[in-house]
Amino acid sequence: MDRGLEKKESGVSKIHFEVVSKLEVKIRTTEEYWNIITKIKHPILTGKEKSVQDVLQNPAFVRRSKRDKHVYLFYKKFRKHYLVVVVRHMSKKEGFIITSYITDAIKEGIQIWPKQPTKVK
Repeated sequence: MDRGLEKKESGVSKIHFEVVSKLEVKIRTTEEYWNIITKIKHPILTGKEKSVQDVLQNPAFVRRSKRDKHVYLFYKKFRKHYLVVVVRHMSKKEGFIITSYITDAIKEGIQIWPKQPTKVK
């Protein structure tokens, strides 16, 4: 089972937030998985739910992973770096957050939005 498929409570995952991304896919994360991201993996994102949602809805650009055609990376400037939200699309309509982090490096991948390449300085 993918780590992004969050543990269920009484058969139903407790959704922390859910937004429709720029790619028109409903992206979610559970409270439990958001806590893993913010308490273990990337504590700097604590309290940054609105920023993560904004990246999904209003990215500077979106790339598809070269390794997995179902994984997308949403990028937006965040101070001097980029805030990245990595998601997996389970279908054309639904997906979930794998992770989110701040970086100054753009991962290789196929840019899918906007269609024309964005210059990265």
